[in-house]
Amino acid sequence: MSEERYGEFVLVRRHGHVAELALDRPKAMNAVSTEMARSVAAACTALGDDRDVRAVVVTSTHERAFCVGADLKERNSFTDADLVRQRPVARGAYTGVLELPVPTIAAVHGFALGGGFELALSCDLIVADATAVVGLPEVSVGVIPGGGGTQLLPRRVGAARAAELIFTARRVEASEARDLGLVDVLVEAGQDRDEALAMGARIAANSPVGLRAAKRALRLGHGLDLRAGLEVEDAAWRSVAFSGDRAEGVAAFNEKRPPEWPGE
Repeated sequence: MSEERYGEFVLVRRHGHVAELALDRPKAMNAVSTEMARSVAAACTALGDDRDVRAVVVTSTHERAFCVGADLKERNSFTDADLVRQRPVARGAYTGVLELPVPTIAAVHGFALGGGFELALSCDLIVADATAVVGLPEVSVGVIPGGGGTQLLPRRVGAARAAELIFTARRVEASEARDLGLVDVLVEAGQDRDEALAMGARIAANSPVGLRAAKRALRLGHGLDLRAGLEVEDAAWRSVAFSGDRAEGVAAFNEKRPPEWPGE
């Protein structure tokens, strides 16, 4: 397993074709400062460009929290002009995760609140352990979810449920979060990272060309009418139909052996 650091607060570990993006600001429970936001965005750019990466798992090195959201202590020191200048940097962290071209999994334990939960929502799948507490409490401090929460949460749980959660600013514990669809897999305390990495490995065993095309079709087609969505799917299919990965997949199936994906 290799490791690479992006700034002071983000650590990337490689587990074969699975990259683990670890939030590593434990003294602040991974509160997202300007520096941390830049580092998340930089790590996502590098991972998205790396054709050897087939899945990304977002984790936390803090024992009691995934991420508690924006660094409010830093925000309180900002002038209005500072806040305006910082906004694109903050958005870059969330869009960096959201726009990763490979499947992404969040491994959540403890608090995942505000921007922390939005980082998880930016992933394709969320694995949570029994200690997880999630929520978007921004209206309780006079703002709104600004890392994609007002758009991503309704896509997960529907408009009315998202409205209730955002307007009340309430925190949701693990079992209810699973029941509501706020998280996808619930595991025992302390098992979120292991389960997410195992899921990442299962995903990464498949065609890298196919994975990127499938994610592209899922993301671009979401919200379109059926006919338009099927056109998106067809374009993604055409991008892989004559690839080396497809040829290898068919050959491996016929020869009853594991595929050796060329990734092209």
